[in-house]
This record gives sequence, C-alpha cells and structure tokens, in this order.
Amino acid sequence: MTVTDEALSHAPGAAAGDDRGGPVGDTAGARVAAALARDLDEGFAALYEAYRGAVFSTALRLCGRWAEAEDLSAEAFLRAYRALTGYEAQRIAGLRPRAWLLTILTNVWRNSLRSAARRPATGPIEDAPDPPDPGEGVEDAAARHETGRELAGLLDLLPHQQRAAVVLRHVTDLPVAEIAAVLDLPEGTVKSHISRGLARLRALRTAPGTAPGTAEPVRSAPDPEQKGGHR
Repeated sequence: MTVTDEALSHAPGAAAGDDRGGPVGDTAGARVAAALARDLDEGFAALYEAYRGAVFSTALRLCGRWAEAEDLSAEAFLRAYRALTGYEAQRIAGLRPRAWLLTILTNVWRNSLRSAARRPATGPIEDAPDPPDPGEGVEDAAARHETGRELAGLLDLLPHQQRAAVVLRHVTDLPVAEIAAVLDLPEGTVKSHISRGLARLRALRTAPGTAPGTAEPVRSAPDPEQKGGHR
C-alpha cells in the first residue's frame, strides 16, 4: 500500500483516532508545558525536540515544497518563542503544546498563501522529497519519494481548509478534537472537511490528466466553507 493509498483508505468515521489505534492526545504535552513553565529556554529546547518532526511534516504537506516548509517551520517556532516570552508561568503550564504550535503553523501558512501571488513561482514538487531514512534501501527510498510526490501533488489541488484538515488528520495523525482546536472550527465541520477532502483526492487520483509531480498542478480555489477570519 502506498502513502497515498493509506491516506485515502481511512474512513472519515474513524477519524477520532481511538477506533484504529491512533493518538487520543498529546502524550508529551504535559511534560513539555511543565518544562517551559520552569525555564523558558530549556523548556523551548524540549518543545523543539518533541514537535519539530510534526511541525515540519505538516508544513511540507501543506505547502508541498521542502524549502518553503523549512521557512514555515522556522517562522512558526520563532513566533512561538516570542509569544511565550509574554506568557505568565500559569498560562504556559496550561498549554497544549502540540495543538498550540500547529495553530501557529497553520496561521503562518495561511499568511503565506495571501502573498503567494506576489512571489515568483517556486520549485516543482519533485524538489520536495520526504526526509531520508538512513537505514532504508535505495529501492524503498525511491518508491517512498514517488508516493510522497504523488500525495503532495494531490493535496495541492484541495481547497485550503480541506487540505489542512486532511493533512492534520492523515499525515500528522491528530484526533478530530485537536484538529478542531488548531483550525478553530467545530468538530463536525472538521469531519466534513476531512470527508470532502478525501473524496476529492479519490476523484483527482482517478481523473485523466492529473498526474501529480509530472504536471503543473492547478492552484486550489478558495474553500467556500472557509471562515472569513482566523485567529
């Protein structure tokens, strides 16, 4: 089963995570929040180590390009640190770090979309491989790279809210309740975005003339269900 097959195979009704063994919460969150409340600099190092992978993989699938994902991730962590310097210890101790960080990341990504039309065209999808695994064979790495390009190309065709919901659920593997917190949407709306996004991915994958990674993707139209403002 390819990466794309796996993403498309999950039924929306199982999105809460508990029925199929997915996460039901942020297991590192309490430890990281306590470390931040004790000492901001040492705690921020723990925050970075705990969530850098989730932040980068989410950014990569949201934007589809490696260099841009690095920029989005760096900006998200920078904004997080600046925000923390203004928080009282009690507020920091009550944070849900993963949802909080990914909220910052998605807002940074949304801001980047607003200015995308004014920037020169970025590199193609094939310039954004998945992170390498040192123990992985050449053949497996090549196959994984192809499925990564395919998934990135398909996601790039989704409306923004659907793309974010599908990425957070099936790439970052967050439960629906946490996605709702990140996107500032009701859980029912999140489930609808996931369901519609997966349905659109299935349709795009079988449609003639849509070979992600080999042709220029059509930029997604604004999501008709997108809220007028964001946090």
